[in-house]
Amino acid sequence: MGKLTLEELKKLRESKQKEMSLRDTSDKNVHIIIGMGTCGIAAGAKDAYSAFVDELAAHNLGNVTVKQTGCMGLCHAEPTVEVIMPEMPRIIYGNVNAQVARDIVRKHVLGKILVNDHVFDRPAIDIVEGGGN
Repeated sequence: MGKLTLEELKKLRESKQKEMSLRDTSDKNVHIIIGMGTCGIAAGAKDAYSAFVDELAAHNLGNVTVKQTGCMGLCHAEPTVEVIMPEMPRIIYGNVNAQVARDIVRKHVLGKILVNDHVFDRPAIDIVEGGGN
C-alpha cells in the first residue's frame, strides 16, 4: 500500500467513523444482526454486510445498528440475518446476498413488509399475539 496524503487519511477516518457508528446501539431501535461465523463468511456474509451498510447510508437511517454475531446454527441457510425492530416480530432471514440485504432495508426496515422469499424463521402467530406467554 502506498503512502496516503493527509486528505486521504481524513477521508478514511471519516468513512471508518461512519461505519463504526452503525455498531453503536445507543439511541437506536432497529437492530440488524448478521451471522459472521465461518459458515456465514464462506457463504457471502461480508458482501451482505457491506450492502446493508451502503443501503442504510443511502437512506440516511441513523436509528439502525448493524452488528455481527457468530454462527446462528443455521449453516444450511447462510448467510443469515436477524432483524429486530419495533412493531414487527423478530425475523431471521436466510440466504441473504447483497440484493436481499438491500431489499431487507427497503421493504422490512423502511416499509415494514417482510421479504417473504427469504424468511427463515419467525415466531408463530399465537406467540406474537399472546405476548410470548
